[in-house]
Amino acid sequence: MNLHAVKAIYLFEMARTWRTLWQSIVSPVISTSLYFVVFGAAIGSRMAEIDGVAYGAFIVPGLIMLSLLTQSISNASFGIYFPRFTGTIYEVLSAPVSAAEVVIAYVGAAATKSVLLGLIILATAALFVPLRIEHPVWMIGFLVLTAVTFSLFGFIIGIWAEGFEQLQFIPMLVVTPLTFLGGTFYSIDMLPPVWRTVSLLNPVVYLVSGFRWSFYGTSEVGIAVSLAMTLALLGLCVAVTAWIFRTGYRLKA
Repeated sequence: MNLHAVKAIYLFEMARTWRTLWQSIVSPVISTSLYFVVFGAAIGSRMAEIDGVAYGAFIVPGLIMLSLLTQSISNASFGIYFPRFTGTIYEVLSAPVSAAEVVIAYVGAAATKSVLLGLIILATAALFVPLRIEHPVWMIGFLVLTAVTFSLFGFIIGIWAEGFEQLQFIPMLVVTPLTFLGGTFYSIDMLPPVWRTVSLLNPVVYLVSGFRWSFYGTSEVGIAVSLAMTLALLGLCVAVTAWIFRTGYRLKA
């Protein structure tokens, strides 16, 4: 393992975060705070508790997951797309750095940024609603696992995309709607049986449900199923990434 190369790429990507602090950290935190103000304070005060949890507190895990998914994909996809766009990716590919080391560096940096953002949003949420975390170790575990999984997904999108429009296509038109329909603002147990069954086809449901369980000890699906789905998504992303480097898909052309 060429740790010097991994560290160099990782620190370069992290440095970009501090140069774009407003876009990377401040803007998502402000956007999420608006959700807390509107849904938590204004609407939540008029809604009944869900599974014994105040509505404002109930939506916190979902909002953190919403930001985590979108920012993980955005950070990782732009991180690998920009070197492709400028042509500097060929310098990385020709250097004595393995594919695994390249992925660890880029995905590690994107996941680190997303986890930091998630923790900042969690601290911000505590200013608006009363929170409790019954399983803090599981909470951190789900946070890191989800950030790594969707950073890998974003890495794949960054290699697949041929333009900045495609770079935003999947996050905006696929991932964000799935997150909103994945129990971010409601429990899928509130849906009619048919629509609840349909919702279970949405992989984001399992991520939100497992993450919410780490806070309040309640979930719409079993914690083992949520963990298995998260690991399955991670395994799929690892397999696709390995195939990309093995075939040189849109890297060597």
